[in-house]
Amino acid sequence: MEKVLMKGNEAIGAAAIKAGCRYFFGYPITPQNEVPEYMAKELPKHGGVFLQAESEVAAINMVYGAAGAGARVMTSSSSPGLALKQEGLTYIAACELPCLVVNVVRGGPGLGGIQPAQSDYYQATRGGGNGDYKLIVLAPASLQELTDMVQEAFDLADYYRNPVMVLADGMIGQMMEPVAFGEIPQWTLPEKNWATTGTDGDRAPNVINSLFLAPEELEALNIRLQAKYQTIKANETRCEIYQLEDAEIVFTAYGTTARIVKNAIKILKAEGIKAGLIRPMTLWPFPEAAYQALPKTVKCILSVEMSCGQMVDDVRLAVESKVPVAFYGRSGGMIPTVDDIVAEAKQLLGR
Repeated sequence: MEKVLMKGNEAIGAAAIKAGCRYFFGYPITPQNEVPEYMAKELPKHGGVFLQAESEVAAINMVYGAAGAGARVMTSSSSPGLALKQEGLTYIAACELPCLVVNVVRGGPGLGGIQPAQSDYYQATRGGGNGDYKLIVLAPASLQELTDMVQEAFDLADYYRNPVMVLADGMIGQMMEPVAFGEIPQWTLPEKNWATTGTDGDRAPNVINSLFLAPEELEALNIRLQAKYQTIKANETRCEIYQLEDAEIVFTAYGTTARIVKNAIKILKAEGIKAGLIRPMTLWPFPEAAYQALPKTVKCILSVEMSCGQMVDDVRLAVESKVPVAFYGRSGGMIPTVDDIVAEAKQLLGR
């Protein structure tokens, strides 16, 4: 299969177009700017519409409208831009509309900086907007995985009628790697008979709305959403298990941080220290079962993140105090080094 050398942000756009996305609404922010730039150039060639909105708030509400009409639609942004889209996202989730949201994460809080980070984990997995809703959150570790996840994200969104987020740190967006745009597994998707496509008098009009003034009706919506989320947890939880057999220490990391951890594991093994990795590929649903099936040789878990400690909370909940869980992270756009991770692991093991 032919591979093409691409920057991550451009690969996002190419994968989305291949998946049938024909509408993109967004607003510039570093380090994701190449996504709208690519879509502005390429989407019209495929009969699609690119529109740079006047703000992030406007962009997510345009996504809301296009998704309600049954279109394959996406937006992308970086950290503070995603914060502005949270109200629209909770509306979209409440109305059970499919769309793709890409967050190429930069350091924070506030405007922060433009260097890569993973400090939007809480924002992505805990909702960010109001109410009891969930996004399906995918976390790629390579550009090939990024392109595959972007393509599949549209099917996931359509199948479950739920917004999907691809959470990619700034390195994923800015690095260049060879990627192949092969055929991904095809989903059998339900008809979008709920969409506001016009009736021509043939049926009753569809109404898409997230306002329920009667508490009984709003509770019924929440019960239905929670049942759907349980189905997603049962069917779509994904992770990579790497060299876990007989491990003394288990690292857990996602995205590009997991790639750095794998190099640390090689060094530790060369020095006689057995180490493995659990890499969540879905941040929600979180792969709890992987942390509950640890080998008896495991003495501790080390969560490595480009944040001040966010995913580590889910790791501790999943482990249920069966083994100690420690944290090592860098923040503000600083990237953990292999040597630092190795040193931290040795300290934990008393070596």
